[in-house]
Amino acid sequence: MSITRRNAAVSFIFITVMLDMLALGMIIPVLPSLIESYTGSTEKAAEIFGLFGTAWALMQFLFSPVIGGLSDRFGRRPIVLMSNLGLGLDYVLMAMAPNLGWLFVGRVISGITAASISTAFAYIADVTAPEKRAGAFGLLGAAFGLGFIVGPGLGGLLTEFGPRAPFWLAAVLSLTNAAYGLLVLPESLPPERRASFSWLRANPVGSIMLLKRSRSLVGLALVNFLDQVAHVVYPSTFVLYASYRYNWDTRTIGLTLTAVGVLSMIVQGGLVRPAIKYMGEKTTLIFGLVCGIAGFAGYGLAPTGLWFWSFMPLASLWGLSSPPLQGMMSSQVDGTEQGKLQGANTSVNGIAQLIGPSIFTLSFSGAVSAGTMPGVPFLIASALVGGALLVGIWTVRLVRVEPAPAE
Repeated sequence: MSITRRNAAVSFIFITVMLDMLALGMIIPVLPSLIESYTGSTEKAAEIFGLFGTAWALMQFLFSPVIGGLSDRFGRRPIVLMSNLGLGLDYVLMAMAPNLGWLFVGRVISGITAASISTAFAYIADVTAPEKRAGAFGLLGAAFGLGFIVGPGLGGLLTEFGPRAPFWLAAVLSLTNAAYGLLVLPESLPPERRASFSWLRANPVGSIMLLKRSRSLVGLALVNFLDQVAHVVYPSTFVLYASYRYNWDTRTIGLTLTAVGVLSMIVQGGLVRPAIKYMGEKTTLIFGLVCGIAGFAGYGLAPTGLWFWSFMPLASLWGLSSPPLQGMMSSQVDGTEQGKLQGANTSVNGIAQLIGPSIFTLSFSGAVSAGTMPGVPFLIASALVGGALLVGIWTVRLVRVEPAPAE
C-alpha cells in the first residue's frame, strides 16, 4: 500500500470512528425523551432506557468477536463498509420507528453494527508498524473524544426540529461515509495473512480465551478490564453526583462533560506520541494509571465544584495509559489475529459495561441514603485503577516492546 493510499485509509478510519461516536453522542440526549413520548411516564421511560443500554452493551459483548473473526477471514474493508451501511439504515429505522418495539429493535441493531469498532482498531494494526501502533491508537482515542464533544451539543440543537432529527442526520452521515469508503478505503489484510473463521473462537467466551495465550497478554487484558470498569463511573453516576453534591444544573453538567471531552482529545491526539517517544510505552502506561488513581480520588474527595474542575486536567492524563496498553496487546499476537484480539477486547469492555453501572449506582445510592460521602463511586474507580496499576507493574516486565525508530 502506497503512503498516499495508506494516509487516505487511516484518515477514513479516523473519520469512521469519529462519526460513529458523533452519531452515538447525538442520540444520547434525545433517546430518553423519545422513549418518554411513547410511555407517557418519566419513571417508566427511565426503566426502559436502562433496558436499552443493557441490550446495547450485550450486543457489543456477543457480536464483537464474531465481527472480529469475520474481518480476519474476509478482510477489514467489507466489514467496515457493511457496518457503515448497516448503521446508516438502522438510524433510518429508528427515525421512522412507529412504536417502542421497533425503536428497541433499532437499538439492538445499533449495538451489533457498532461492534465493528474493533475492526477499525484491527485495520490500524494492519497498516502501522508495531512500534508506532500506540500513537495511532491514540489518534483513534482522539476521534472518540471529538465525536462525544460535538455529538451531544449537536443533538440538543437538532431537537428544535423534533426528537427524530438527530437520527436522520446520523443516518445521512453514516451512509455518506459508506459511499466515501467505497472510493478511498483499500483492503489492509492481504489474502495470505487471513485466518479461517471458527465459531469456537468467534463466540465471546472463545474469543476471550485468546487472551489466555501468555502471562503477558493475561496481565494486559486484566489491566484493560479494570480500566474499563472504572470508566463506567462517568456515564453511570456523574450526572447524579454533580447535581447532588455541587447543585449543578444541566447546563453546567453539559459544559463540564464537554471540557472532559476536550481534555481527553488533547491527551489522546496531542500528548500520547510525545509521551511514548520520551518515556516509552511501558512507562507511559504506568504514568497514565497513576494519574487516573489521583484524578478519580480527587473527584471523590472534592468538596466543591471548583475543586472538581481543578482535578480534571490530572484525571485526563489517565488517557495516556490506553494507547500503549492497546499497542502492547497488539504486539502479543500475529497479523492474522488482530481482528480476534480487538473483538476479544470489545467483549471484555462489554462485560465491564454490564457490571459497572450496578457497582457505581448502588454505591452512590447507599452513600446518599446513609448520609456519608457521596464521592464513594469515584473512590471505587480510583481503587480499580490502583488494581490495574499493580497488575501493570508486574506485567510490563514480561512484555517485549520494539523501540521506536529515531525520527
